[in-house]
Amino acid sequence: MAANMKAVKLRIKSVQSTMQITKAMELVASSKLRRAKERAENSRPYFEKIYSTLKDIANGNTDFSSVYAKGNLNTKPCFVLLAGDRGLAGGYNANVFKRFEELRKGQDCVVLPIGKKALEYVKRKQIPCLTETFAELANIKVSGCFDIAKMLCKAFKAGEIGSIELVYTKFISMLTQRPEGVPLLPLKDLVSEASDKTGNATEEVGKPRELILYEPSAEVVFERIVPEYLAGVIYGAICEAAASELAARRTAMESATGNAEEMLENLNLYYNRARQAGITQEITEIVGGAESI
Repeated sequence: MAANMKAVKLRIKSVQSTMQITKAMELVASSKLRRAKERAENSRPYFEKIYSTLKDIANGNTDFSSVYAKGNLNTKPCFVLLAGDRGLAGGYNANVFKRFEELRKGQDCVVLPIGKKALEYVKRKQIPCLTETFAELANIKVSGCFDIAKMLCKAFKAGEIGSIELVYTKFISMLTQRPEGVPLLPLKDLVSEASDKTGNATEEVGKPRELILYEPSAEVVFERIVPEYLAGVIYGAICEAAASELAARRTAMESATGNAEEMLENLNLYYNRARQAGITQEITEIVGGAESI
């Protein structure tokens, strides 16, 4: 009985220390979440506007002289994969990796991982990396997004990759985060993606498109706006992903703290019952010994 009670006491101490860690992580995530949520909400209008604007340009484009509009002969896709820098965030990382696997469908591809967990996943799956420079999501600023955009544009123009798709987690609310895949290049993929969502592909083909004139040429214009477009969309996705990770971690740690409290309650009840049973047994033995004397 004494050994059993000692084991329960050690278990109680272990759960208490774990609960302190989960509670601290919950508080840290909560304090960071407010600022990350504001940043995501502030960047979202720009993120959505620049993406919809390029969709309109792609839909009305009649000049396919730019490689960004018509694409190249390479069929290998490049995925910009955004995941967390740390674990203990519930199913956040697992969900975004599941979405990534659905999009790539087992085909050969190259990945630009952003976030430590994304880099670890890509290395574990032995998927080729475009670069490992941007391994920490928290350290990427606007200037880093422009560096990523320039690198992607260079690889796309050189024919090293045939398309670019962004995989990230969209922040819906404190309790809901949704992994999504967004096609970025070539621009003709934006038109097909919009048609797939609306189901009006046939109507779009027959519908007269607005004529867009480019000066000095479409190629020169796209050379300037596409890197800006990629950088803007990637920055918006990074803000969304950072807020989603913190929200998922806060929810997971809150749940873990609640489970630890419930476990402590059960262990304390068991310990007190065992202690009471031990005292009762000792009293019974003393009384029995006194009667025999």
